Amino acid sequence: MNEHVDAVLATAPEGGANAASAGEAKNPLLVALGDRVRNLRAQRGLTRKAVAVAADVSERHLANLEYGIGNASILVLQQVAGALHCSLAELVGDVTTSSPEWLLIRELLENRSETDLRRVRVALGELLGTASVDPARHRRIALVGLRGAGKSTLGQMLADDLDVPFVELSREIEKLAGCSVREIHDLYGTNAYRRYERRALEEAVQIYSEVVIATPGGIVSDPATFNELLAHCTTVWLQAAPEEHMGRVAAQGDTRPMAASKEAMEDLRRILNGRAAFYSKADLSVDTSGKTLAQSFQLLRAAAREL
Repeated sequence: MNEHVDAVLATAPEGGANAASAGEAKNPLLVALGDRVRNLRAQRGLTRKAVAVAADVSERHLANLEYGIGNASILVLQQVAGALHCSLAELVGDVTTSSPEWLLIRELLENRSETDLRRVRVALGELLGTASVDPARHRRIALVGLRGAGKSTLGQMLADDLDVPFVELSREIEKLAGCSVREIHDLYGTNAYRRYERRALEEAVQIYSEVVIATPGGIVSDPATFNELLAHCTTVWLQAAPEEHMGRVAAQGDTRPMAASKEAMEDLRRILNGRAAFYSKADLSVDTSGKTLAQSFQLLRAAAREL
């Protein structure tokens, strides 16, 4: 038996679930986790002893986990998931574990390439009636990318060139909220900001059939909002090297990214790497690295004229 694994699993007093004091309230999250462990074990026809042996934890500790009085470490949960032949996500529980159909669909999608997954996403949209049938989609151009990519400057220039309105979504969010983006986050939190962001996008789409929209860098963080953007706008990813992103922000007089952390550049690279896979879903991309504003605009203008 792995003594280290046993040690990192917080246990109830000797005697298992019955030893918990009658008046002590159980943590709802731990209770739900225990229910899932029991259900998964039942579905697979495994005894508690068999799972305990396979997971390399004591049977008593596993019983405590199942009764919602064992606060397991992530490593122990991973071992229990392995013993139950399921993913850690299925053990902990998310929407894709909520029904047999979800699980069957997820199994079909696992290990598929990004190209295959995109085809499935588009096909699902058509099947469910959520695919874009917006005839104005190609006349709405939305610029995506990290802060400092040039979305505001190039977006205004492109709107002037095309003689269409220009909308900076961050300003629309502030109008809806009645305060700055920073104040929204500080006062109401990220979830509230995402709701305002979604509303601002929906209103822009309803109001304008022709427009250039500069989107906030984090718009890709909410799948529902990003789906809305992809469905109603032709998207263009403005790319740039991390050093150029940082330099442009500093040139605008905002030194906070530099001052906030000595590892600011490394943080920026991590953010860019984390979002790049989402930005790459854009219809077009324009790399502005090492280019002047005029050169970058000519590239964007040429791409937009081809739409």
